[in-house]
Amino acid sequence: MKSLIRTFIALTALLTCSSWGFFAHRRINHVAVFTLPRAMSGFYEANIDFITEHAIDPDKRRYVDSLEAPRHFFDADHYGKRPFMKMPVKWKEAARKYSEDTLKKYGTVPWEMQYQYYRLVDAFKKHDTTGILKTSANLGHYIADAHVPLHLTQNYDGQTTNQAGIHALWESCIPELFSDKYNYYVGKARYIENPLNEAFKICRASFACVDSVLRFEKNIDKNFPADKKYVMLKRNGKMMKDYSEAYAKAYQAALKGMVERRMRSSILSVGSFWYSAWVDAGQPDLNKLIAKPPTPEERKKIRQEAILYKAGKILTLNH
Repeated sequence: MKSLIRTFIALTALLTCSSWGFFAHRRINHVAVFTLPRAMSGFYEANIDFITEHAIDPDKRRYVDSLEAPRHFFDADHYGKRPFMKMPVKWKEAARKYSEDTLKKYGTVPWEMQYQYYRLVDAFKKHDTTGILKTSANLGHYIADAHVPLHLTQNYDGQTTNQAGIHALWESCIPELFSDKYNYYVGKARYIENPLNEAFKICRASFACVDSVLRFEKNIDKNFPADKKYVMLKRNGKMMKDYSEAYAKAYQAALKGMVERRMRSSILSVGSFWYSAWVDAGQPDLNKLIAKPPTPEERKKIRQEAILYKAGKILTLNH
């Protein structure tokens, strides 16, 4: 039932704000390419359109694969007020303590990140170009999902606090409206010693933000004119109710840059997981896997983007 509810909310989000997967996921994967070292960047830049576009593949699978939904979240608060003190990090130990059915019901995103990581290591070792690209895109998606606070709570859309719609507001409307002004420079990818521990570290940081995400929106709602909270917009030929830009702006201000920080952290984490998988695979020569070198125009655009990245900026993506 819960997975059906999540799917319904995701479909609803498609009709209002584009889902996180249809905007921020593309942007996160795209910018993460520029965090990579030179030995990797040529291959990823040559395939940057694929990495960007396929960032949304896991969201698409949610509508056709009943096993997909739990891979995108981890309802930490189901396990108590201090869930990370109780939850074993290793899957077998966690399943022994809580049962596999329970883990799958309340989300498996940290373990999915580990699983995709080792799939990427294997693809690098095999020099499997298609496997590298598809798994890189998938891994980036799950890492980004783990950075969203509302993916770490049972109250994922404010349904238990009378805040229905907050999920799309936080992870969709705000990035779409304001993220062109975010600073995207996060430096170079770093080596991750333990991917599973890193996955749980990301989840803990997101869970720590849940209270603020809910409380700040509730405070905005109390003091915002009711007739100014929503607007009617025409999408896909239908009139739909959506949050007003003024309301989203007020929430963005109250969050004091939280969405930007989580996006920046996502970008660095995605690049770092890709880089670490390549290192763990023995640092294969990726230049030999470039099937179609970029055209002069594409190289010029990539160089321009690399310069903009160092300045914290980004070309507006038409996706």
